[in-house]
Amino acid sequence: MKRNNFKQKGVLIFLISTFLIYNLPAQEENNLLKESCTSIMVGKDASTDGSVMTSHTCDAYYRTWLEFVPAKEYESGTKHPVNWGTMHTSSAWSDENVEKKGEIPEVEKTYAYLNTAYPCLNEKQLAIGETTFGGRRELRNKEGLFLIEELERVALQRCTTAREAIKLMGKLIKDYGYADGGECITIADPNEVWHMEILGEGSENIGGVWAAQRIPDDHVGIAANICRIGEMDLKNPDYYMASENVFDVAKELGFWDGEKPFKFWEAYSGRKPFSSREYFVFNNLAPSLNLDYEAKELPFSVKPENKVDIREILKFFRTTYEGTEWDMTKNLKIAVKRKNENDSVFTDTIISPSAHPWMSWDKRQMLNAIKPDLVSRHRPIAVQYCAYSFVVQLRDWLPDEIGGRLWFGFDVPRESPRIPIYAANLNLPKSFYVCGQDHFSHESAMWAFRRANRLATVKWGEGKKIIEPVVAEFENKAFDEIDFIENKAMELLQKDKENAAAGNETMLCREFLTKYSNNFARAAVNRWWELGDELWVKFRWSF
Repeated sequence: MKRNNFKQKGVLIFLISTFLIYNLPAQEENNLLKESCTSIMVGKDASTDGSVMTSHTCDAYYRTWLEFVPAKEYESGTKHPVNWGTMHTSSAWSDENVEKKGEIPEVEKTYAYLNTAYPCLNEKQLAIGETTFGGRRELRNKEGLFLIEELERVALQRCTTAREAIKLMGKLIKDYGYADGGECITIADPNEVWHMEILGEGSENIGGVWAAQRIPDDHVGIAANICRIGEMDLKNPDYYMASENVFDVAKELGFWDGEKPFKFWEAYSGRKPFSSREYFVFNNLAPSLNLDYEAKELPFSVKPENKVDIREILKFFRTTYEGTEWDMTKNLKIAVKRKNENDSVFTDTIISPSAHPWMSWDKRQMLNAIKPDLVSRHRPIAVQYCAYSFVVQLRDWLPDEIGGRLWFGFDVPRESPRIPIYAANLNLPKSFYVCGQDHFSHESAMWAFRRANRLATVKWGEGKKIIEPVVAEFENKAFDEIDFIENKAMELLQKDKENAAAGNETMLCREFLTKYSNNFARAAVNRWWELGDELWVKFRWSF
């Protein structure tokens, strides 16, 4: 098929744009901030291989290009610009929508990092996930200097451990002010993972208030757009940290009376500290706890009854509650005519082959006029407005170049493959540097996945049988070969050290991992363009 055919492109863009708008539930259209992003955290003694994990689904209209920013050295007196608008640029080379808000002193040397909309991983195996919870509106103060993505960027450039990053961000918030809504960031290194929640200090003060709680090494935690930190024992800094004003601000603004036990979520959010996603993950990992969805609180984290494999976390990220009581397709039925064994015709009802987990309310009701009491919606982890997502493993028994391993995916997590990217990577394929949020482009890797994924939902009953086996195929391929790849990288890293000792600097390990990651990515992108073509033909009469 000639992809430069203008008429074909026009039809394609129109139909895919229609899918994007038509399939977006009304609540997401009006309230993305409340339900945008999920992060699951795993302590090193809770994982099967000893890796620490954090993660992120970037579930909103944010840029989809990414790049590796190299380590840099600076002269004394250099200033570091603090920008706003970096999550809404069209490519790695564009600065439209970017506004310089101020400066802070630069450091002598920075670390290389992976620059996603929310910067996520540096070369020292420090990783950060994110999820917005909003918090009390009266705490916001736009006079502060930092938005959450800029705090993450500076931390990745300057820090090597989660605790160091928390302390640095706390200092930056105090010195320069925090201007964003309530945000949770899940910060991990090869030894531990922390859950940190940050808000402004209110209209009268340019500062901020925050708390951080460590996930126990044998536990799993989850953050899903809700403030979750409860009571804190600040005399135990191995598990709790907070801004020095954490209690005073709550009292001064009337969020806490100073008498009853202080709970961070209760004071600074006021919302029930869990919803469907937290309950679903915890209940699956520790069913013997008999958690109650109607309870006021859930545990902050749980000890899984069996240690968690990375592939189980990847499976959670594909979750749409299919087959459970929260399955959003179970009531979407249509009437069909059938014959029984006596050739008598009767009417049966089946789930519509067009029904899928991401349908809008009006389309659900158009299918079968669902009664209002049957349409209560439980937001799954995998949503159709996801820009990108990742799960990252951090491994203290391996060198940083190899130990930091990130599983990256564009678009809907259930429908897209995972691409292994290492902390040592030097670059990415060119198509990863081009955003596709504002326009359709064959130059953007994201559109390979978004096009095929949307076409698969035209008749999801058939489409998932086509696309999901290919997702599994790529995942199986990665895990079948990953040990060989990493053993080879270890050999090349040893050669790099030998060459360095002889005065000959080489990057054999980093070049090898970069080539492997990029080849894997190109294969996935090409396969999804092919899938899109196949689905376009298969469902050409189904629009």
